[in-house]
Amino acid sequence: MKILHVIPSIALVRGGPSQAVLAMVKALMYQGINAEIVTTNDNGNNLLDVSLGIKTEYKCVPVRFFARYSPKIHSVREFAFSGQLTHWLWHNVTNYDLIHVHAIFSYPSTAAMFIARLKDIPYICRPLGQLCHWSLQQGYQKKRAYLGLIEKANLNASKALHFTTKQEQKEADNLNLKSTSFILPHGISIPVPIPEARIKLRNKLQVADNETIILFLARLHPKKGLDYLISALGKLTHKSFIFVLAGNGDPGYEIEVENLLHQHNISACTHRVGFVQGEYKNLLLQGADIFALTSHSENFGVAVIEALAAGIPALITPGVALASILEQEQIGYVTNLNSDAIASSFEYCLNNLPELKEKGDRAKKFILENYTWNSIALKLVDTYQGVINS
Repeated sequence: MKILHVIPSIALVRGGPSQAVLAMVKALMYQGINAEIVTTNDNGNNLLDVSLGIKTEYKCVPVRFFARYSPKIHSVREFAFSGQLTHWLWHNVTNYDLIHVHAIFSYPSTAAMFIARLKDIPYICRPLGQLCHWSLQQGYQKKRAYLGLIEKANLNASKALHFTTKQEQKEADNLNLKSTSFILPHGISIPVPIPEARIKLRNKLQVADNETIILFLARLHPKKGLDYLISALGKLTHKSFIFVLAGNGDPGYEIEVENLLHQHNISACTHRVGFVQGEYKNLLLQGADIFALTSHSENFGVAVIEALAAGIPALITPGVALASILEQEQIGYVTNLNSDAIASSFEYCLNNLPELKEKGDRAKKFILENYTWNSIALKLVDTYQGVINS
């Protein structure tokens, strides 16, 4: 079985869904599947320093990078047009049994589906939450036109749509697409436990051993609801806590976030640590007391799963598609997306620290039993086989 994964970017700046593709392909290879990735050298406002046009090993995964068109106009640059990628897809998609396309409303994904249609090669599409209501409302007129002109036909012609949660699938139902769908979540690569992580993190941040740490770890973007989160924490200045803000984003929005921290008087108890990865990221996840993600919309929430796997309960909003699982399994808290509700939930958490530990232990056990990449890959192989044989 030969599978081609197509995605606009696998750069770290593009967040969890892009990184999930690397882990997914690695897990598929472990199961004996011949899988590789085709993408662009996109790296946000920059370009990845990688070899172009040839198969190369990138983070232990076979990847072919192609040059992204990079004009000064931000919206055009973000579309990730690549003539080289188009040429390669046209001449090579017939060498694969199935194409797994990740993302929509982006040139590499649209081109891959369109070419696969013309070449009569089966494909499935993982929309990455772009069919959820909140996402469709961002740039509504452009997306409506895009859907009408080509993307809806691409989606309808797919053998299946790959959703990561029931909520994402339910929201996409409103579009009345013709293709079938299946739900398969992202997996998680279990990090090595760090002994005395709580103490080590507090030493690194130079705060008291008994300080409660609230962690936000995600791309800094208006979608993440940081205005509500920061406003809520500003209502808790009578409580003692440390807010760790991990992640980066557009420079203009980072300035806005900094202004919000000062406006709500929590800059003194906030540690902005920027983009993190590797051991420091694991230390943050394993050493914090609670993870916060108050997003308008998340089709999955990779960082939430990472926190739960580290034994840290999460406080999220209903727009995060994992909300029903957190409530059902009692491994976190779900609160409405407004500052008063978020503040009230945090006050409850700060008053009930032993409960956080209990939920964290339960969360770790649940994730290890249900979200490892090996188990996800086995289910994905069965799905591929069913599509190819249909």
